[in-house]
Amino acid sequence: MKKRIFIAAAVLINSTLQAQDSTKILDEVVITANKFPNKTAHTGKVLTVITRHQLEKSVGKDLSQVLTEQAGLYINGANSNPGKDKSVFLLGARADHTLIMMDGVPLYDPSGIGSNFDIRLIPIDNIERVEILEGSQSTLYGSDAIAGVINIITRKPEKRPLGVSVMLSYGSYNTFHGNTGFSGTRGKLSYRLDLSTYSTDGINEAADTITRPHMTGRNGYTQNSVYAELGFNPSAVLYMQPYLHYTKHHASLDQGAFTDDLDYSASTTNIQAGFRSEFHAGKTILHFVYNYNDIRREYLDDSAKVRVLTDNYSRSVYSGKEHFADLYGVFPLGQFLTLTGGSDFRSSFSDQEYHSISVYGPYDSKLGRDSLHHSQLGLYGAMVLDTKAGFHTELGGRINHHSVYGNNAVYNFNPSFLFRKKWKSFVNFSTGFKTPSLYQLYSDYGNPKLRPETAMTVEGGIQYFSADNSFSGRVTYFNRVVKDIIVFYTDPGTYRSFYINQDKQADHGIEAEASLHLDPSTFLKLFYTGLDGKVTTRINGKDTVYFNLIRQPKSSFGMSLGIQLTPTFYTRIDLSAVGKRTDISYDAYFNPLQINLKAYMLCNFYAEYAVLKNKLKCF
Repeated sequence: MKKRIFIAAAVLINSTLQAQDSTKILDEVVITANKFPNKTAHTGKVLTVITRHQLEKSVGKDLSQVLTEQAGLYINGANSNPGKDKSVFLLGARADHTLIMMDGVPLYDPSGIGSNFDIRLIPIDNIERVEILEGSQSTLYGSDAIAGVINIITRKPEKRPLGVSVMLSYGSYNTFHGNTGFSGTRGKLSYRLDLSTYSTDGINEAADTITRPHMTGRNGYTQNSVYAELGFNPSAVLYMQPYLHYTKHHASLDQGAFTDDLDYSASTTNIQAGFRSEFHAGKTILHFVYNYNDIRREYLDDSAKVRVLTDNYSRSVYSGKEHFADLYGVFPLGQFLTLTGGSDFRSSFSDQEYHSISVYGPYDSKLGRDSLHHSQLGLYGAMVLDTKAGFHTELGGRINHHSVYGNNAVYNFNPSFLFRKKWKSFVNFSTGFKTPSLYQLYSDYGNPKLRPETAMTVEGGIQYFSADNSFSGRVTYFNRVVKDIIVFYTDPGTYRSFYINQDKQADHGIEAEASLHLDPSTFLKLFYTGLDGKVTTRINGKDTVYFNLIRQPKSSFGMSLGIQLTPTFYTRIDLSAVGKRTDISYDAYFNPLQINLKAYMLCNFYAEYAVLKNKLKCF
C-alpha cells in the first residue's frame, strides 16, 4: 500500500489574535467540575483542559484529532477519513457512556441506537476551550455521563466593536477548509458569527484495486456550519443570550469491508437553538438554559453503480427532536460552603423510516413520534466545602424520573487535600446511569421493560504543582463497574431479537501525565494510559467472561513539544504511540471472529510564521 504524507498550506488572519497564558496550572479556573467557576486546585475531580492557545497551535486538525491526543481518550476513526464515524472511548468505557456537552448543555441524538452525539457536527473553529472531566458525572449532568463528560465551550465575543478572523487552508486530496468569524461588543450588546466550510475528496476506505479497479472511488466529505450568538446586558445583574448553531455534513460510504460503493451516501443536519440567562442576586447566581435540538440523518443507496448485486435501492431517514431546560442556582453559604442545586427536564421524540427494493422484494418500516418519545425530570444538588487549610470536598446527589421505567438515584463524594500548594491528593466515589434510548425501547427490536444502565466508579490519585506553577504531574487510578448493560439478544427458541439488560462490564487502569510550561508558547507534555477490562455475559444459562476493550488500546503514550523559536516562528511536534487493539468481525454465518489490530505510531509536525504583529499567520 502506497504511503502518503499530508501537506497543508494555509493562512490565518485575525485582528485580535493574542496568546493566552497557560502557565498558571494551579490557579486555572474551570467550570465543568462544579457547574460554577472554580480553581483546579480546589476540586478533587480529574480534569483536563484544552485551552484556546493549544487549539490555535493545532490548526489543520479537527476536534476528534485534538481529543485523541489527550490522556485517557481514544477516538476510533480520528485519523481516518473526515467523514468516517468517530467513536469516543474514555478510559475503556463504551462509546455511549461519555456525555458530550456544549457550554454546559448535554447533547444527544434521540434518533440513534445509543443516543450518543456525533462529534463530527461540532466544528473546531468556534471552540474557546474544552474541559474533559473523568469519572461518573451523572449527579450534575444526568444520563450518559458514566465515564465522564466532554464540555465544548464556545468562543466569547471580543471586547472591541468589531473583531474579524479569517482562516483558509488547502492540502492533499483536494482538501479545503475555510472559516470567517465576526464578533464584538458595543454598549449592552455583544455578538458572534462564525461561518465554516470544509470539503475533501478523501481516500478510499474499502479499496478493491485488484478485482474491480474501475469501480474504485474515494469517500469524499463536505461540512458547512453557522454559529450565531447575541448577548444582551439590560442591567448589571442580568445577562441574556439567544443562540443558533447549524451544521450539515455529507459523506460517501462503502457497503462494508473491501466492498466499495460509488453511490451510497449519508448526510446529517443538526440545529441547536436556545437561550441562556444569568441573574445575580447578591452573591447568589441563578442560571436558566433552554436548548432545542433537531437532528436528521439520511442514508441513500440508489444503486446506479451497485457493488452488492442483491440490492437495488435503499433509503433510511432517522430524525430526532429534543427539548432541554435547566434551572439551577449557585448559593454561597458562609465563607467555606457553596450549594449548587436545580432541576432539569428533557423531552425526546423520533421519527424513523426505512425503504428498500432488492431481489427479495420491497420492504418498508416506519415508526413515528406517537410511539417514539420519552421524557425525564431530574432534581439535583451538590455541596462544595472549600477551606483555607487545603481540604476541599463535594457531596452531591440526583433523583431522576423517567416516563417509562420510573425513578433512579445517583450520588458523588469527592474529597481532596492540597498540601503547601504543591501536592494534591484526591479520591472520588461516584455513581452514574444511562437511560435506554428510544430505539431500544420502541423500535421493532424494542423492549419497554428495559432498566437504566448503572455504574459505580472509584478514582484516586496524587498531583504535584511546582513552586513557580509551571510544572504539573498527575497519577490516577480508576475502577469502574457498569451493571444492567443493554445488549441485542436473539431468543434461541423463537429466533425473535430484542434488547435486554444483561451484561456487566468492569474496567480499571492507570493514567499518568506531566506538563512543563516555560512560557505560554514553549511547553512539553507527556502522558501514558494503561487499561484493562472484562465483560460478564450470560450464554446458554452460564456466565461467560471475555475481554472488553474492543477497538481500544490497552496502552497508549503521547508526547507534545512546542517551542517558540523566535517571536514570529513557532514549531510543534506531536507523537502518539497506540498499542494493539482487538476488533470483532463476523463470518458468512454471523459467527463472531476476533481480529487483532497492530500497534502503530503517529507523528505530526506543525510550524507557523507570524507577521504584522501576529495578525497574519502562515502555517
